[in-house]
Amino acid sequence: MTEFAPGDILDDRFHIVAVVGQGQWSVVYKAFDRTTGQTVAVKMPPRYLGGIQYRREAEIGRRLDHPGLLKFVPIDEQAQSRPYLVTEYLDGESLHDELHHRGGTLPAAETLRLGAQICDALDYLHRHHIIHGDVKPGNIMRCADGSLRIIDFGIARWAARGLRTAGGFPAHVGTPEYMAPELVKGKRGDARTDLYSLGAVLYELITGRRPFDTEKEGDRLGARLVGDPVAPSRYLPSLSPQVEEILLHALARKPADRYPSAMAMKADLEEPARVVVSDRASRLKAPVLAKLWWPVVGLIGFSLLVPVVLFFVFLALLKK
Repeated sequence: MTEFAPGDILDDRFHIVAVVGQGQWSVVYKAFDRTTGQTVAVKMPPRYLGGIQYRREAEIGRRLDHPGLLKFVPIDEQAQSRPYLVTEYLDGESLHDELHHRGGTLPAAETLRLGAQICDALDYLHRHHIIHGDVKPGNIMRCADGSLRIIDFGIARWAARGLRTAGGFPAHVGTPEYMAPELVKGKRGDARTDLYSLGAVLYELITGRRPFDTEKEGDRLGARLVGDPVAPSRYLPSLSPQVEEILLHALARKPADRYPSAMAMKADLEEPARVVVSDRASRLKAPVLAKLWWPVVGLIGFSLLVPVVLFFVFLALLKK
């Protein structure tokens, strides 16, 4: 159930027009801003979630000013009756929806152009010490006017504070199909984490398949720790070696083996003919998930051992 219906007025400013999106973590309304006369999007969390995450997202959003990034509308927190965010309203569809409508793939040349635009926006974020953390087709909008926006900064982080999943934030943070290996391990992410995710997006746009396309989420996460994706030319034999090199470079397991920056990746996307093809495609290793058993067993054993140790420490303190 949504809290607001078309015709409701939020904080004497936003006239609700329609519900345009609803999920576990938020409801998005199309609204008319009576102060500016603009159509906007109001993103609101359920009351039981509170607004801590929204305050961080708003803090990041206020600092963004790039044509490839969602624009936030400044709101006086003191005038808000409850936590919510207001952004520009985008008339268009996500790349996720576009793939569905266009048969599951986009032409390679078009994908490279999109990738270069996304790199430009990511470079802006990274230069401002922000990691998006959830680059995926559903978070990239193509607007009716031809422009592109990266949206949803719900798990974005300041680079200095790092970005963690399994070892810090809950395991559901991020999207498994596009998550970099270091995040699966619970390590800190950096700019190259976003570039890995972008590589996964471009791989999917071109081949119609995700780099690690399995039914089980655990397999999707684990496979990238012990192996490499299938060479994209296996799915699309007509794909040029240069484009394949770009995709595999971005999807390297180790961050040090990826592009060092969004601008370095953008340069290759804009001029693929100049890309030097290495033996990267011939060195790909298929994931052997059996290799994950001992690390998983060790992690479970450690998680069970910690409460036992704490219990005995507590007993020892009581005896003193």
